[in-house]
Amino acid sequence: MLEQLIEYDKDLFLFLNNLGTETWDGLWLVITNKLSSIPLYVLLLLFIYKKLGWKALVLAVFVVAGMIAFTDQMTNLFKHTFQRPRPCRAEGVMDLARFIAPRCGSYGFFSGHASNSMSTAIFAGLLLRPYFKNLIYLLLVWSLVVAYSRIYVGVHYPLDLICGMTFGALSGLMFYKLYHFFLKKYFIQ
Repeated sequence: MLEQLIEYDKDLFLFLNNLGTETWDGLWLVITNKLSSIPLYVLLLLFIYKKLGWKALVLAVFVVAGMIAFTDQMTNLFKHTFQRPRPCRAEGVMDLARFIAPRCGSYGFFSGHASNSMSTAIFAGLLLRPYFKNLIYLLLVWSLVVAYSRIYVGVHYPLDLICGMTFGALSGLMFYKLYHFFLKKYFIQ
């Protein structure tokens, strides 16, 4: 059963990865670059400041920093525990895939890009939902695009992304609740 799922995962990866063309490679390399999301993060922080004030902003910065550190470390723990080679290093896959990423790490299960972007989308989307009802949907689409970019550049399988996004969504929800706990305990008297 697991072997069949992994084969489907490889087949789906190769199909999606090979949809790419040189025309779009530059765009997807920008999307997959972690620094490309900085303007979005700055905008979200500005929204938090404008709608919730500076105390809420400072708390949000600390909670998000903890959330990103948590998702990064858990991603690394999973990668080193499962040791699933990335598609760009896997026999029978790397020769058939389009690899355009600037580098290829050793292990890929699960995706840090997917977990970080999804946790940010859920956290910020829920936090700002009273003021921007549809923002969470835009952030979810952004997270899905970031996740797909990892297939496009050749470094993650679809299951790496699904598991990363699921872990990220749960982490975003957990840290959103943690944010409200700290807000009530230390900032709202």
